Amino acid sequence: MHRYQDLLLEIPTEVFHPGFFFSTKLLLQYINKLPLQNRQLLELGCGSGLIALAAAKKGAAVTATDINPIAVEFLTKNCLKNNLQLQVIHSDLFDNIPVKQYDIIAINPPYYKKDPATMQEYAWFCGSNGEYFERLFQSLHQYVHAKTEILMVVFDGCDMQMITGFAAANKLKLTRVHSKQNMLEKNFIYKIEAAA
Repeated sequence: MHRYQDLLLEIPTEVFHPGFFFSTKLLLQYINKLPLQNRQLLELGCGSGLIALAAAKKGAAVTATDINPIAVEFLTKNCLKNNLQLQVIHSDLFDNIPVKQYDIIAINPPYYKKDPATMQEYAWFCGSNGEYFERLFQSLHQYVHAKTEILMVVFDGCDMQMITGFAAANKLKLTRVHSKQNMLEKNFIYKIEAAA
């Protein structure tokens, strides 16, 4: 069990745990400062769904997705536990998400360049050539409008040259909007926008 403010989540071992890692909380703190009431928010690769649940509690209309069916199952249970309504979709990136435009898209991506061998590893590994990021940036444009805020958290061990290269190939740019150092690593939040 994991408690965040007045949210209580049951998180199985097969799912990325927000209590043990810094990135989810950092992105959540940033998103919590945005106006969320009645806004359409997509948490892409939601894992525990903490960001999705917290945004729903603040009045956002939330869609949360994950490739891991166990994450989807437990987020559905945690919605009921916390008396919150959101749409939960089992999807590999955008594969099963109906096309619509969101106001906010939150992304805590897999960082490491290796091919995932198990469902659990999809939370960590983006493919040996960064295929996750290539597919992400190819599809994003279908889910945004002119004022969509796309926010992605990464850390200082990421291959940012590769990530920004995939973004640029799809006419997108990354702008750093926040950073925070902890004892183990430095995390950054980037805003993804259309390149000029």
